[in-house]
Amino acid sequence: MKYVLVTGGVVSGLGKGVTASSIGVLLKACGLRVTSIKIDPYLNIDAGTMSPFEHGEVFVLDDGGEVDLDLGNYERFLNIKLTRDNNITTGKIFQSVLEKERRGDYLGKTVQVVPHITDAIQDWIERVALIPVDGKDGPADVCVIELGGTIGDIESMPFIEALGQFSYRVGAGNFCLIHVSLVPVLNVVGEQKTKPTQHSVRGLRGLGLTPNILACRSTTVLEENVKLKLSQFCHVPGENIFTLYDVSNIWHIPLLLKDQKAHEAILKVLNLSVTKKPSLKEWTSLAELSDKLHKPVRIAMVGKYTGLSDSYLSVLKALLHASVARHKKLVVEWVPACDLEDASAHEKPESYKAAWNLLKGADGVLVPGGFGDRGVKGKILAAKYARENRVPFLGICLGMQIAVIEFTRSVLGLKDSNSTEFDPDTENPCVIFMPEVNYPFSSLNLCGKLCFPFFFPAECFLSSNNYEQGSKTHMGGTMRLGSRRTYFQIPDSVTSKLYGNQSYIDERHRHRYEVNPEMVPNLEKAGLSFTGKDETGQRMEIIELPNHPYFIGVQFHPEFKSRPGEPSAVFLGLIAAATGELEAVLQDNSTRKMPSTNHHANGNGTVKYHHQNGGAHRGNGVQNGIYTNGNGVHL
Repeated sequence: MKYVLVTGGVVSGLGKGVTASSIGVLLKACGLRVTSIKIDPYLNIDAGTMSPFEHGEVFVLDDGGEVDLDLGNYERFLNIKLTRDNNITTGKIFQSVLEKERRGDYLGKTVQVVPHITDAIQDWIERVALIPVDGKDGPADVCVIELGGTIGDIESMPFIEALGQFSYRVGAGNFCLIHVSLVPVLNVVGEQKTKPTQHSVRGLRGLGLTPNILACRSTTVLEENVKLKLSQFCHVPGENIFTLYDVSNIWHIPLLLKDQKAHEAILKVLNLSVTKKPSLKEWTSLAELSDKLHKPVRIAMVGKYTGLSDSYLSVLKALLHASVARHKKLVVEWVPACDLEDASAHEKPESYKAAWNLLKGADGVLVPGGFGDRGVKGKILAAKYARENRVPFLGICLGMQIAVIEFTRSVLGLKDSNSTEFDPDTENPCVIFMPEVNYPFSSLNLCGKLCFPFFFPAECFLSSNNYEQGSKTHMGGTMRLGSRRTYFQIPDSVTSKLYGNQSYIDERHRHRYEVNPEMVPNLEKAGLSFTGKDETGQRMEIIELPNHPYFIGVQFHPEFKSRPGEPSAVFLGLIAAATGELEAVLQDNSTRKMPSTNHHANGNGTVKYHHQNGGAHRGNGVQNGIYTNGNGVHL
């Protein structure tokens, strides 16, 4: 096994995740099998309880792992399926070491950071690197490891020490360190400054790690004299210093590395003899097409985390994949849900007016997932506007529940209807607490049986009494997480056609509350169609309004399985409906031969990208190929 470690210096947010993903793409294009590991030095066991404002979105894997958003980059770029163990946190390492200490595995020795924590880190990396993630048998050829944070952070020290030991453990020729650092251009003098990178590399070497390659983030291409200076002071060959300068969209990053022959430098350090030259034709077409698109499609994103776009990173990527597939320039209109509410009309009239103008000017409306009651009234108003004005609408997880609440109130006339998440005492609960009942830290199940580890028999959760007994406070304990199967109930429904007329799909979930099964008959009589359910028929997975241009809600999170070239079916449907092309997409799906197995779950196959005329767009608002109204911050 060969290992590539990616570290970061000077400041956070330089794009280590995209860099690590792009390195994987480049090595994969050379014919190598690649896997990835992300190390997060925080003490949390996983990202599940962390605020999206602070840490960005929580990315969910097939096995239910709640992980860092960078693992989403790995999956999208490399088209692989990672496991929860591919995300290492300080909390996981300390937990595993303390469990061993309690069992007496250390034979009475004093448990210390060195060697016990550092050994646990190295053992974890070696074990996880062998897990196949590309659907093939046997381990990958190269494992790309990203160390989160910045060199010099106190919390990173055990990992730095462990990785220093690990480089000797695996031996020369099996370990390549790539350091991503900042080379700023000061406006006052107008020249590229190397001192921050020099200090960062000096700190890294002082901790026992010497970089083999420098990936320098800058606004412009590195000048030759700057590369020479970095080479002299950082002890890195000039041919191993590359520029990651600002580009119009992140799909250009693997192409930048390829053009600078980064793969040759990496393969040389790893003593790998690879004859295949990376072509990356599909990446080139994708990146160039994204730059040339000029016909806009405006999607109103109605949420409560609109101040930080990383909170909805996978949703944005899924929208981008779908819009590029339909040859449209994505324009995201960020609409704070709270600003749509009546209270805002009195307290913040300008914000209220601006939010409604954005909503009414959009071609489609998307209400993403979330937790908590803040902004719920605004989301309900957005769903009502889309339903009554026949504007294409997609509700994801909470967005679907919002649509059901609005329909129950407006159409069934149950004005007090609500989710028990927001009003536990509502007399007409249309959304209720339906836990998965999989307590990760307890071996005693609700039914009283000893069920370990983490798997429970069906009788443990089929009883409605057990639903009521489930914990609403133990974070992650009752969450319905990971890949679950949805069966289509109506063969000719829009969602069924979008998914290629498959009988079932597998999509990833992250929620506790679901549509109340007892309310379903009345909702169906009123015209709301439940086109997808789980195997028991008790969990509502997909809703549609048959007589609407496009009104769909899904309980799962389809954004987590969207890929460049393979957009998520419901996102593709939203973009198509917003541009008046839904019938063409449905017709295309009906004539395309679909795969017999559900490997990617979206059932769309590979979307071919074609160039079309039109100049590349530059200027304010374009970052990573997504045009916004300026409220979101794209990194």
